[in-house]
Amino acid sequence: MRGEVVLVGGLWMPTVALALLGARLARLGYAVRPFAYRGRAAPEANAERLARFVREAYANRPVHFVGHSLGGVLIFDTLSRHRDIAAARIVLLGSPVRGCRAGRRLGGAALGRWMLGASRARWESCEARWPRPEPLGVVAGTLPFGLGRALGELPAPNDGVVCLDETAVEGMAGRVLVHQGHSVLAVSGRVARLVAGFLDAGRFA
Repeated sequence: MRGEVVLVGGLWMPTVALALLGARLARLGYAVRPFAYRGRAAPEANAERLARFVREAYANRPVHFVGHSLGGVLIFDTLSRHRDIAAARIVLLGSPVRGCRAGRRLGGAALGRWMLGASRARWESCEARWPRPEPLGVVAGTLPFGLGRALGELPAPNDGVVCLDETAVEGMAGRVLVHQGHSVLAVSGRVARLVAGFLDAGRFA
């Protein structure tokens, strides 16, 4: 076994959405386990649930983390707050850790506020600094194809939902850009290879 991996999907995305990525990592020898959460719940509550899940499932064994969109934000927040959790390497896919313009626009309407629920506050603009020694890698899309564009134009480059500047983390080990849309990042074979390479080496080739 090459390592254990916790997979965390995005807002409104069931764990099956990352099944293909999980299967690809499993074929490479990783033991993969998805984490399910309610995207509309308060970010702090989800972070506590993820922390509890990791402690119960892995005790003090270092584990890799891979998250798409809000799932990556959840990983970032959880590991930033719970420094005692043993982590190995972390990869965020299209994760707006600095806030999300499209999310803020969606939250400006009554239906959008209902759709986002308590997660709405996490889409406000903020700074993002990685406070841990473990390597954090970021994969960001640059093909503007996603539901976020239906809410209005987004500053380029973006993946149709998340803007490139929203994925930057101070202290990250590396960031790689792929010409793909937001949802495709979760199922892309190229992205899966990038993830596996980072989990292996702690850097992007």
